[in-house]
Amino acid sequence: MTLNEQLTQDLKAAMKAKDKTKLNVVRMIKTSLTNAKIKKGADLTAEEELQVLSTEMKQRKESLVEFEKGGRDDLITEVKAEMAIVENYLPKQLNKDELSALISATITEVGATSMKDMGKVMSTLMPKVKGRADGGQINQIVKELLSK
Repeated sequence: MTLNEQLTQDLKAAMKAKDKTKLNVVRMIKTSLTNAKIKKGADLTAEEELQVLSTEMKQRKESLVEFEKGGRDDLITEVKAEMAIVENYLPKQLNKDELSALISATITEVGATSMKDMGKVMSTLMPKVKGRADGGQINQIVKELLSK
């Protein structure tokens, strides 16, 4: 089943269940995918769909940080619920241990020895973890491992 078919099914289910949060999030994702498709002028590849989903998740994470700074507990709860819905469409996220192991292997693979080699590590690593880990977390772990 394609992502678009899954979204359409979930949209119908959310309408029937009168789940406004899920309905709104699924509509936003479908709209973002449609806009990306129109911008490209052709159907999106699975990788491009993943990029759109990652962008949706990133926007919500940024909103969450801002709401936490502002003490908006009502909006924090809402954004967390939206993030859980978007997460359903993303590939399974790597935990910190899995991510660290993958980063260590990549550092060994490219022969990185210092922070100067961070660019090489990141360019080799990012395609491997695309959509399965947060870029900020990846960056932090790479810096930790390279500075040892």
